[in-house]
Amino acid sequence: MAAENKDIEKDIDIEEVKEDNIADEAVEEEKAAEDAKDKKDEASKEAAPKKEKKFGKKKDKAVEKLEEKVKELEDMRVRQLAEFENFRKRSEKEKSQMFEVGAKSVIEKILPVIDNFERGLQGVPEEEKDAPFVKGVEMVYKQMLTAFDEMGVKPIDAVGKEFDPNLHNAVMAVDDDSLESGTVAEEMQKGYMYKESVVRHSMVKVVN
Repeated sequence: MAAENKDIEKDIDIEEVKEDNIADEAVEEEKAAEDAKDKKDEASKEAAPKKEKKFGKKKDKAVEKLEEKVKELEDMRVRQLAEFENFRKRSEKEKSQMFEVGAKSVIEKILPVIDNFERGLQGVPEEEKDAPFVKGVEMVYKQMLTAFDEMGVKPIDAVGKEFDPNLHNAVMAVDDDSLESGTVAEEMQKGYMYKESVVRHSMVKVVN
């Protein structure tokens, strides 16, 4: 009987040892699982900055491309503004030149009328200069000269001035001891300028 009890106690001890071993294995497995989880978490934490860094590089490249595009568009805008400003100035200059050409053409047609007024008034006898008709003609002549002056049309000063081929047209050479050589001695036809350009050269006699 005593032997049987000992066998039973021995079996119980074996079972307890087995249970203890199973418990230890379970604890070790749980610990291994926790270690594996910790390692995984650490690996994830280490990988996360790399992804963010990689994403940051992509973002930087995108920003650089956008900045380059903005700069390119800004340069294009500045060039277009410069081209438009040049076009505007060129158009204004061409318009001004066309207006000047048209104005000079009209002035050239009116100048013979002015010449005839001057010839007619110069031919009036002294005793008839106060006649109403002569006074009327003289008023019209002066009114035309005033209109010319307001438009920028000026007669060229010639007599007594040094001959200038840009302003004068020499048709005759004369001897005159009272004047230096190359000086305009007489004006045969009055010349006119419109602003800065010559409409008609003065027809003059020049001292030898």
